[in-house]
Amino acid sequence: MHKPASKQAVTSLHDLSALDLLAGYRAKQFSPSEVLEEVLAHVAVWEPHIKALYAFDPDGARAVARASTDRWQEGEPMGTLDGVPVTIKDNIATKGQPVPLGAASVKLVPSAVDAPPAARLREAGAVIFSKTTMPDYGMLSSGLSSFHPLTRNPWDLSKNPGGSSSGAGAAAAAGYGPLHLGTDIGGSLRLPACWCGLVALKPSLGRIPIDPPYVGRVAGPMTRTVDDAALMMSVLSRPDRRDGMSLPAHEINWKALEKSPRKLRIGLMLDLGVGQALEKEVREVAVKAATAFEAAGAVVTEVDGVLTREMLDGLDNFWRARMWSDLSMLTPDERAKALPYICKWAEAGAKLSGVDVVRGFNQTMAIRAAAAKLFCDHDYVISPVSPVVNFPAEFAAPLNDPAKPFEHICYTVPWNMSENPAASINGGYDRHGFPIGVQIIGRRFDDIGVLAMAKAFEGLRGPQRPWPTPPKK
Repeated sequence: MHKPASKQAVTSLHDLSALDLLAGYRAKQFSPSEVLEEVLAHVAVWEPHIKALYAFDPDGARAVARASTDRWQEGEPMGTLDGVPVTIKDNIATKGQPVPLGAASVKLVPSAVDAPPAARLREAGAVIFSKTTMPDYGMLSSGLSSFHPLTRNPWDLSKNPGGSSSGAGAAAAAGYGPLHLGTDIGGSLRLPACWCGLVALKPSLGRIPIDPPYVGRVAGPMTRTVDDAALMMSVLSRPDRRDGMSLPAHEINWKALEKSPRKLRIGLMLDLGVGQALEKEVREVAVKAATAFEAAGAVVTEVDGVLTREMLDGLDNFWRARMWSDLSMLTPDERAKALPYICKWAEAGAKLSGVDVVRGFNQTMAIRAAAAKLFCDHDYVISPVSPVVNFPAEFAAPLNDPAKPFEHICYTVPWNMSENPAASINGGYDRHGFPIGVQIIGRRFDDIGVLAMAKAFEGLRGPQRPWPTPPKK
């Protein structure tokens, strides 16, 4: 855990948590402008290696940081995140910037307004210095894109950061400031958090208003600490009427993270019977996490997975048809600009019948029913995030096979369809020191409980390895 900053710690301002930055601003130990310059200098060293950023705007950010510095000098910050550096994923609209969705096939049209999550961050005084990369249309768990350069994992440049919040994951692991905003429809926050050693919360559907909304689609925080994720949630969860799927405004105390695991009923979900086989080192990390909760007084029992082959194939069919619906409206030349992997995967959607697609969509309701039944008997569930430790940077997915695109999301996608909150938090490392995430899932709407369990796990999991440092020239 980072200690509060002092003037002697200016060389590591980019590594400080958002809470420590705000404490430093309040004590006038350093200013938002000083912090931003540290972050920008750090970005300059790392970015040639990991390529995490899109629409990088250092000069615009400097102007925002100067205004924040003036407010802190007067003791009048404008909001919860005043002066804290933030990145925002490509697919979350920010006023005046195009939204390429990671795809060269998308026409670049500047956004007229901020989408709800970006608006909340800006209103809170955050210094948005860049967008972050993503793969084509957000339909890959990868840093591979036809629009953005290949994004790599700071822990090992030969490995994938995951996706679709690929740039956000890489940026957070590399220390591009404390707060990063991503999205998730099947694992796109939790998978890169798993492979980059981070904390990410996929909130309950509607907890964070988003535009455009869609079945299972959420925005959420990617940070290095649970406290920073909760801080972001206190801002992002504020209401916005543009999202017709958003939840009613709730007064949630996002600082209330002290919760004992004692006597809680926790399920341990390991072998699913569907998807890629669980690798030994991943299994060991998940079991170790469950054992730690059990030692803290929780009642842990092993549970079966909720996903079936029929459910996964149904989702695959539905998403292929949805993707083909978008691609079919492009000219052949435009479509050819998208990743061949995406086109090959989506083309199968053209051959599906309407009945096939409806049956596929109906699997979302089957998943919802199975998840509800599971949480009748359990307060929380612990599982791996990914079945694999890592995979090559150049791959579109761990199997890299468009005929089997979703074998690696079987631990994550059910909770999008069932709308349960689910967090990824680093649980350990493989024999080479590569991070391995643990997933904590809670009942629908218990977002604060999931964060509280993640906070408890921060204290149970043991020492963490240092964050990666830039390659030496």
